[in-house]
Amino acid sequence: MSFTDEEIAYLRSQPLARIATVSSDGQPDAVPVGFEYDGTHFYIGTHAAHKTRKARNVEAGNTQVAFVIDDLVSTSPWAVRYLRVYGTAEMVEHEGRFGPGTYMRITPTISWSMNLKGLPLQGGPLESRRTVHQSAE
Repeated sequence: MSFTDEEIAYLRSQPLARIATVSSDGQPDAVPVGFEYDGTHFYIGTHAAHKTRKARNVEAGNTQVAFVIDDLVSTSPWAVRYLRVYGTAEMVEHEGRFGPGTYMRITPTISWSMNLKGLPLQGGPLESRRTVHQSAE
């Protein structure tokens, strides 16, 4: 399966994500990042790629990552929406949104989305969608 049209529209509307990687000693690290999605992979651009903790973590063989794209539609009433992705990462050369260079390429394995319509969270939890992605590779 893949992302729905609604999920893709949401991805295209958001400029920022938060990615979590894990170091060789097990320390999680989360950082905000810009991203792009080409219909198969996510690309995380980075300046001085091999000096960043997230790139070093992936290069050290810790290729499982998690990231979330989210926003707060309203605080009154409370209305949050998100798309969360688990995947595997590798560092690749790419001509992307941030110019040519080394990017983290993420192949999604599982994703969850919730409340992409931005409805108020009144009266209980909203439905979420879980998708298991099949790699085209």
